[in-house]
Amino acid sequence: MAGSTTAPLSWLTVETPLPSGPLHIALTAQGVAAVGYLGREGELPRCTDGSKIAAVTDRVGEYLAGRRRELGLPIDWSLSTGPHREVLRTLFHGVPYGSTITYGELAARSGVFAGVEEPGLAARTVGQMMAANPVALLVPCHRVVAADGIGGFGGGRVGIDVKRWLLTLEGVLEPTLDWNGPL
Repeated sequence: MAGSTTAPLSWLTVETPLPSGPLHIALTAQGVAAVGYLGREGELPRCTDGSKIAAVTDRVGEYLAGRRRELGLPIDWSLSTGPHREVLRTLFHGVPYGSTITYGELAARSGVFAGVEEPGLAARTVGQMMAANPVALLVPCHRVVAADGIGGFGGGRVGIDVKRWLLTLEGVLEPTLDWNGPL
């Protein structure tokens, strides 16, 4: 089936300081296939590979503590296909730590919306693609913002809080009085 993984998923949970709590991460032999901020608790089967658990846990912890700018984990891209994968790859390779891009700019840079003339359609479509990003954090959809502000993020209010937290970590936003991340 198109978009399905070539290998079975195994799951691990990584504790984080994020407003959403722990990350739920799915691994395959190729790499990280999925990252969930919410709603993945108890996914089975559990990852039992100690070296993979250590690598993911250590790198995510270092990143969220401000000691690492790139996670450096292999990505299994199999849960995204076609234009969605192209937009995600454009984001992954073209928007580094500490920077942002608007939905419209990412749409244009990806090249997958050539010929779309309806105003705002490409930007709205990119917003939907970011909401469906299977490898959030690794492919930093939090760096994609609206032309007039922060934009949305999956998970409602908690999702926006996660986006603000990550953008503050990366120095895009100034810390607020309730910031609980590294300084």
